[in-house]
Amino acid sequence: MEITTIDAPDHERVVEFKDAASGLSGFVAIHSTQLGPAAGGVRMRTYGHPSEALDDALRLSRGMTYKNAAADLPLGGGKAVIIGDPSADKTPRLLKAFGRVVQSLGGQYWTAEDMGMTPADMAQIGTETEYVAGLPDGPFASGDPSPVTARGIFNAIRVTARHRFGSGDLSGKTVSVQGLGHVGEHLCALLHDAGAKLVITDIDADQTARLADRFAAQAVAPDAIYEAQADIFAPCAIGGILNETSIPLLKVGAVAGGANNQLATDADAQRLHDRGILYAPDFVANGGGIVNVATEILKIKDREAWVGQRLEALERTMDRILTRAKVDGVSPHAVAESIVEEKLHPQAA
Repeated sequence: MEITTIDAPDHERVVEFKDAASGLSGFVAIHSTQLGPAAGGVRMRTYGHPSEALDDALRLSRGMTYKNAAADLPLGGGKAVIIGDPSADKTPRLLKAFGRVVQSLGGQYWTAEDMGMTPADMAQIGTETEYVAGLPDGPFASGDPSPVTARGIFNAIRVTARHRFGSGDLSGKTVSVQGLGHVGEHLCALLHDAGAKLVITDIDADQTARLADRFAAQAVAPDAIYEAQADIFAPCAIGGILNETSIPLLKVGAVAGGANNQLATDADAQRLHDRGILYAPDFVANGGGIVNVATEILKIKDREAWVGQRLEALERTMDRILTRAKVDGVSPHAVAESIVEEKLHPQAA
């Protein structure tokens, strides 16, 4: 096993790991431990080049700092990425090797489930480290965070609809959903039950077809989702999809989804604002998952009640952000970041 420290500005610690015996390679990025140990999931996916994986880890770890702070959790921000196809390259040996990487960080970073991972994978990782959450069983096991993540996004969509359209009632509203993985599927179920009409897409055509049938949704090709006519666009796949190319194509009144780092750059928040598209900051909208995971890290006994209270608090935070943005005439993204900065740097505020 090779674990090498990488110099990364604005991050407390970044390591690259390689294990030839298991085929493991990737990065752990610890952005901040100011509020507590860094917490954030491990993502496994293919990348065109290792530099892309590193960039993903750096952006995601910073996002976790903001997400955990916005949710008032005593946790910092971190993220790990494993380079590889989870359907072909993931093995118990690889997962155990990653567990040893996490253990080597001495509790600075807690890992959990993210894209390409399952609670069963967390159990494998947990055979080599104590710093893992999202386990399928155990005294404080939180399991799959996807349903709670989806609940938080659903709440954010209702708040956003109230601010943009005057009512949080989603009956008859059209929501376009990009990404139909664990979170996207749970979100579609909540939206469908609330009476929303759905336009959906995923790179997995079979999954798109299955959910289109289940929810009487309109299925579109992945690239067509940006031009789909809808009231609200809910990105729930990869990040960076709101950019100078996609934003001019949008035919929606608001964006509220679960993907991390939806904005390619901060300038894209202003692009949305200039177009009159209300943006629900992603690190507030998708905070439900880390809230669920935090119950395990913090050993919360009454998990359901605690999660419910935190989801309500996130909903109030989103309402406060959108209200202040309207009063100040600025992008909600700028307001959300300023609120988190006040928590991270209270003396400066």
